Amino acid sequence: MKTSYQSGVRELQSAIANPPDGERSAKFAAYTDERRRFWTNFAKTLPRLERYRAGYQQRLVEIYSLLIPQGMRVLEIGCGRGDLLAALKPSYGVGVDFCRAMLDLGHEQNPGLNFVEADAHTFDLGETFDYIICTDLVNDLWDIQQVMERIARHCHPGTRVILNAYSRLWELPRRVAEAAGIAKRLLTQNWVVTEDLSNMLYLSNLEVIRQTQEILWPFRTPGLNRLANRYLVKLTPFRWLAMSNILIARPKAAKVWQEPIVTVVVPARNEEGNIPKIVDRVPQMGAGTELIFVEGNSTDDTWGAIQRELACRPGVWAKAFKQSGKGKGDAVRKGFQEATGEVLMILDADLTVAPEDLPRFYEAWRSGHAEFVNGVRLVYPMEDRAMRFFNHVGNKFFSLAFSWLLGQNIKDSLCGTKVLSKQHYRTIAANRSYFGEIDPFGDFDLLFGAAKYNLKIVDLPVRYQERVWGETNIRRWSHGMLLLRMIVKATRKLKFV
Repeated sequence: MKTSYQSGVRELQSAIANPPDGERSAKFAAYTDERRRFWTNFAKTLPRLERYRAGYQQRLVEIYSLLIPQGMRVLEIGCGRGDLLAALKPSYGVGVDFCRAMLDLGHEQNPGLNFVEADAHTFDLGETFDYIICTDLVNDLWDIQQVMERIARHCHPGTRVILNAYSRLWELPRRVAEAAGIAKRLLTQNWVVTEDLSNMLYLSNLEVIRQTQEILWPFRTPGLNRLANRYLVKLTPFRWLAMSNILIARPKAAKVWQEPIVTVVVPARNEEGNIPKIVDRVPQMGAGTELIFVEGNSTDDTWGAIQRELACRPGVWAKAFKQSGKGKGDAVRKGFQEATGEVLMILDADLTVAPEDLPRFYEAWRSGHAEFVNGVRLVYPMEDRAMRFFNHVGNKFFSLAFSWLLGQNIKDSLCGTKVLSKQHYRTIAANRSYFGEIDPFGDFDLLFGAAKYNLKIVDLPVRYQERVWGETNIRRWSHGMLLLRMIVKATRKLKFV
């Protein structure tokens, strides 16, 4: 790794010293030289400006630390001295900047990082990263799209690109702060709006997953900066006044060509009469379908029904377990833990979502359009007794609440059918302690984790059917109150942080 890194540095330095003919126009060269001189001078005055920048920089560290797990491969473009990159505690961190003076400071203060002197418009490291970040860089670029194209070259299919840029509404306040001497006077800036950035990412083969508005008060003011930056900025109309727009993007959908094994986990409590139908109707998908039943302390003979069906069907790839804990969430976690497949699915044992719909979920995942496929029951007309009126109202309310909370459109948070890869599930499970054990249902544990780690969540409409055997395990009032408590806790962990 070290040899490859050093070789890459030598190639970059050669490219900087001897650019190809026609690579840079005279105007671009003058633009770049002017900015390099500016940031060289900025490096000399940085100690004097630190106290004014501390509140803003610390808030950026908090935001990016929430979005990026520790131990990732992280690349920062326009890294300066690498303070933010170091705070993220990457397993392998590379900072790229064109200002030698800033990089010299970086080598002194953050010796554990790898620094490369290169222009953001032309860099090429020859490797990919889990996360690529740009903080307050796009406002200073000659060609934003060209830089986004360079970034796209350093992405693998699971890479997340996170960038933030000053909101155009802060152009005048910024000039006032510069005139007052509490902010460094900047050169001419690109005051771009999020629609412009989203479009340039799209043209560079990157798609925006979600965006947020952050930082209402950039100064350290006891009490005020916490109130403004954690709470008020997340609420309308205050969010319109935010200083910084943050966009999270990923490479555009790429189809998975190699067929993976699919595991369908069926949590089953008091579903004795449905077990034969499940075994009959779950289709073969991918390179093969593994069926896992997790029986959950039934008062009927669900466990016996599972054993009988598996015993008389030796050709079916299926396993069965009894859960040691309680609740559907515990059953789902047990099933995923025992899964062989690289694609994990949940199918409710009540068969209100038809097993025959599962291939559509698989294809949505395999196409690359979705990393987390979420079933939606609220699009097509339902059978008469499929969902009671107050359950329907509750679902509508929770869909709005979760869409606001997670930053992605979630039309139905309570549909039990969900699909994701084992790799992404492992990331969610490894960091489950962030939320704690707050979900007895299993759906929200996955949704919260998928949102926190910026998976592309896509709703897939299904036709919701009447239960044909047994009674629902859902208690609409008591479970509704539990869901409200979960939303309150998740709001503190996802929104107001």
